[in-house]
Amino acid sequence: MNSNTLQTLIAMVIYMAAVIVIGIFFAKSANKSSENYFLGGRSLGPWVTAMSAEASDMSGWLLMGLPGVSYWCGLADAAWTAIGLAVGTYLNWLIVSKRLRRYSIRANNSITLPEFFSNRFRENKKVILSISALFILIFFTVYASSCFVTCGKLFSTLFGTSYMSMMIVGAIFVLAYTILGGFLAESASDFMQSIVMVVALTVIVTISTVKVGGIGAVIANAKEIPGFLDFFGLATPTLNSAGEQIVEAGKPVFGAAAEYGWLKIASMMAWGLGYFGMPQVLLRFMAIRKEDELKRSRRIAMVWVTISLAVAVFIGIVGRQLYPTALLTATAAENIFITLATSSLPPILAGFVMAGILAATISSSDSYLLIAASSLSKNIFQGVFKKDATDKQVMTVSRITLLVIALVAMAIATDEKSVIFKIVSFAWAGFGATFGPIMLFSLFWKRTNRTGAIAGMVGGAGMVFVWKLVISKLGGAFAIYELLPAFIFSAVCIVIASLLTAPPSKEIQEDFDSIKVKTTI
Repeated sequence: MNSNTLQTLIAMVIYMAAVIVIGIFFAKSANKSSENYFLGGRSLGPWVTAMSAEASDMSGWLLMGLPGVSYWCGLADAAWTAIGLAVGTYLNWLIVSKRLRRYSIRANNSITLPEFFSNRFRENKKVILSISALFILIFFTVYASSCFVTCGKLFSTLFGTSYMSMMIVGAIFVLAYTILGGFLAESASDFMQSIVMVVALTVIVTISTVKVGGIGAVIANAKEIPGFLDFFGLATPTLNSAGEQIVEAGKPVFGAAAEYGWLKIASMMAWGLGYFGMPQVLLRFMAIRKEDELKRSRRIAMVWVTISLAVAVFIGIVGRQLYPTALLTATAAENIFITLATSSLPPILAGFVMAGILAATISSSDSYLLIAASSLSKNIFQGVFKKDATDKQVMTVSRITLLVIALVAMAIATDEKSVIFKIVSFAWAGFGATFGPIMLFSLFWKRTNRTGAIAGMVGGAGMVFVWKLVISKLGGAFAIYELLPAFIFSAVCIVIASLLTAPPSKEIQEDFDSIKVKTTI
């Protein structure tokens, strides 16, 4: 290991040590009860609520996946995705947050998402509880695997070691940290990590833009590539038989720009629909100490999201100018942030910037693992099989579940050719279509009943798989992001099933009527 690599490693170790200290600090409080462990005792302040929600949501995808997309095929895909996410973030905070915070308390003080849905419909046979917990397990395991892929790519690129060994080391660190501190530690460290992430993005994009010659030079260079800087066109790298972009006379070869119509735009903006069903974000709404503080949290979150997404997209554009032939596959393109950081900064500073990727990965994977574990231990183990289980038993099962989920996620992440953006997009669609429509209908349509909720969740989740694996293969108009058709199908299932069956009981309707929230912009 040379001197530069050692300095980078030291900086990252310092960062990881700080994260561990946070976990140890909150460990005692987290272990007082399952409510503290899984929801922090509803004690989060507005800044921690906002920043931890967004950091846990964005993951390493923000620093590797999104820049990789803009580096590989230009502005359109990345920009429309970012716009959809920004709009979805705002609407979720505006219309869902306060009502969910209030309703989760009314619904027998629910501390997990499956528990809220089950209590919302006052079910005796815990079908909704079991179905929602099962889907959380499935999709969060896939999500966690994307974080482990990020760890593997980061460390193997930095230190020249094998992807597999670095992926395993990263997964073990995340698992140990999650077991230690629970929701409070996760939220507190996410707050710190959100700051590291936005600083890392801003520093790299600023230095890189100066190296290119300023924003004007970036734009002028990008326009030379057909479709690269278009909102309604897409750059198409020309590939050889090995799937690598062809390079001629020291320049990457691109074909004619592909068309980018309104259906494709709607498909990419549909990413914003995912927020309505994203457990790691929705739990922050439930965990804030006062619902009146959600307005401030929303404003904080929007500033962070807008800056982070815009800078992440621009990093890919700048990176294509600085290193046009360094990354010749879609998978390799996701290393553009690492390439810019290690080439632009002194090793010790590069290490702290690299901690931004580690920050994003940890902030998401600990959320995913914790929520997935709670869905099994709290919702299925205690909610269905052993209703008299003690808090100690619930937390023991939770930690065993954490280990099992991590092992499965590691198995999924063994393929180092995995594209982070694609893994995240599938899991995002799964959550958005499974829980997004039923969350909105549960909060805003009194006629929604238990049958409709079940039909919506099963229909939405099923359509994600069917569209992704079967229908999208037909191409053309069918090759759109699976979240959009699955979200619509889930909503239709909820309405039809609810109207064809008996209305909710008087008690359920009274619960609904008692939750009156005035929304202010």
